[in-house]
Amino acid sequence: MIKFELDERLAADTFPIADLPLSRVLLMNDARYPWVILVPRHTSISEVFELPADDQQQLWREATQLGEAMKTALEGDKINIASLGNVVSQLHVHVVLRRHSDATWPAPVWGNGSPEPYDLDGQAQLRDQLLALIDGLDM
Repeated sequence: MIKFELDERLAADTFPIADLPLSRVLLMNDARYPWVILVPRHTSISEVFELPADDQQQLWREATQLGEAMKTALEGDKINIASLGNVVSQLHVHVVLRRHSDATWPAPVWGNGSPEPYDLDGQAQLRDQLLALIDGLDM
């Protein structure tokens, strides 16, 4: 079996949170938004359609269940779920909680403003909230 390796750019921009059945959950280091990235633990895959059909369904299940839990618990107005991969080709899915009051609403989070890194307390607090949400998911 080939060992899963996280793209170095994803590793540099995120904090590890947990592993779901298919994906590693990462917290994006941008305190402007509750923003997680799901990275399926497969090697050399850049597109969703390259995953086996069962894993495609599992990825969507993970993204939508985590997004729903985040929207409810963190009181968001909208969840954005996207797989872009123009800069980082390793397959990953963004799950971003948006609020009408956030820094760039209603524009996309990409390319608008500068990321605001978490301080240690903020990062730990959101990590703990996300872990509690993940524990409550039915995967």
